[in-house]
Amino acid sequence: MRSPLPFILNNKGFVEDIKHLISPNFERRLPNEAINLIVIHAISMPPDQFGSKDIEKLFMNKLNFDEHPFYSTIKNLKVSAHFLIKRTGELIQFVSCLNKAWHAGQSSWNRRANCNDFSIGIELEGSDKKEFTEIQYENLNALLEVLCQHYPIQDVVGHSDIAPARKTDPGPFFKWNKIRTSL
Repeated sequence: MRSPLPFILNNKGFVEDIKHLISPNFERRLPNEAINLIVIHAISMPPDQFGSKDIEKLFMNKLNFDEHPFYSTIKNLKVSAHFLIKRTGELIQFVSCLNKAWHAGQSSWNRRANCNDFSIGIELEGSDKKEFTEIQYENLNALLEVLCQHYPIQDVVGHSDIAPARKTDPGPFFKWNKIRTSL
């Protein structure tokens, strides 16, 4: 992965010069839905294992559910995120920022339900058991910078903040002090 450089977000809601895999798991945003929240997640497939293409396969509905016992427990799950930052720093976009990715599930922030309606979801390849990599933080910061320049972002939170009864990610090893925002 290249060193983090300023990313460019085009008028179709895609970051240029990164890998794009278009997930079928999204909905169109309504014209009056302002994007003002960024949700940071952690994901690993299989759990606590890194380096496979299974996260991408999950977001693309192409995961082979027979490859790992855990996968049978998520067989009917249809999820996506706007972005994935792999442990190598590779940045992949699955859903245009102009659309709603299916990343938040049942959620609320500041007494407002359905965070998918007004947020951008960023997945980091990681877990509750291991530190994230420096290049992940570097590319996360570069991505946050361009998103904050284009949208009226008010908060950057973890999945655990918007769904505390269900989720723990990005987890205890995520270092909030390593991210900077233009908020």
